[in-house]
Amino acid sequence: MSLASKRYEVEDILAAQEFYHSRKWTDGLPVVPPTSDAVQACLDWAMLPAEHLIGIEPVRERVITAEKLAINAVMAGCLPMHFPLVVATVTAMLQEPFLVHGATASTGGCAVFVVINGPVRQEVGMSGSFNALGSSDRATTVIGRTVRLVLCNLLDVRPGEIDRSTLGHPGKLSYCIAEDEEDCPWQSLSEDRGIPRDASAVTVMAAGAPRQLMNEWTTKPEEILDTFCAEIKANLRHYSIYPGNYAIVIPPQLRQHFKDAGWSRRDIQEYVFEKARILRREWADVGKGNVVGGRGDQEYPALPDPEHLLVIAAGGPAGGFGAVIPPWLGHKSKAVTVAVGACLDCEPIAD
Repeated sequence: MSLASKRYEVEDILAAQEFYHSRKWTDGLPVVPPTSDAVQACLDWAMLPAEHLIGIEPVRERVITAEKLAINAVMAGCLPMHFPLVVATVTAMLQEPFLVHGATASTGGCAVFVVINGPVRQEVGMSGSFNALGSSDRATTVIGRTVRLVLCNLLDVRPGEIDRSTLGHPGKLSYCIAEDEEDCPWQSLSEDRGIPRDASAVTVMAAGAPRQLMNEWTTKPEEILDTFCAEIKANLRHYSIYPGNYAIVIPPQLRQHFKDAGWSRRDIQEYVFEKARILRREWADVGKGNVVGGRGDQEYPALPDPEHLLVIAAGGPAGGFGAVIPPWLGHKSKAVTVAVGACLDCEPIAD
């Protein structure tokens, strides 16, 4: 074994839980003891030496090595086959456009939203169907949880310390989904962001909690998107007017209407870009009249451009539901996509 981390001996698995909880090395849930064999198995699967540099947090210059990342992945419940996705996720988070320190230290309380694309989804048993934004499957749950443990244990992003969230949201425990590419009328999200179709990829976004909506009373794409836009505009009024990445999650029942009408992902992006915007005077309707001033007619779009909308195919087969996932703080943090297995020097795709 070439592992360099300090080793501890405990009496049994219950003692291991108390040992980790007492040192604030968990997210409050039980952990899998990261034995040397389990950690090494993750490294072997990804073909990474223990000392391999995953990346450096840009603000505080914290170094993350493959060994430390594997330890937290095992603790979160990952199998070795999940580890390359963990590596890709953290690699994306550490890219400067994502601004991991700002997003995770803010009082705004966002979480790291992770979207998985490509053949790896089926290889590790991910599901983009039922309960897609919940605990849909083992792989997405434990990969999402690893993000939280990495933030806590490697970047000290714990509540009341670096994490200054006023409220936060449950996505901080795990916020990872796989796109339902097999039942999607468009190219995948990662393809839309420049990754080849036969490659697996991870997209990360600093995101607020999902806002669920429903429209079962129309088949017209414009009217369906008007419901999504209404939810986005609510976020512009209630939370933040800064434009940035928004994600919309479209389940099969609504996707079928877009398919029947011949709408592409680009058509959806263009429509939302044009419609999802408010005037500053609308703040007066939600208790923010004191900041309207003399700029009531100033317009605020939700998106800087159509490409900033992440259109994601996911969800169970029945029900005219959808979800809007808002950004943390507009342009401050940008969604980043990287291919699984990408080297640290590869150019990220960010907008």
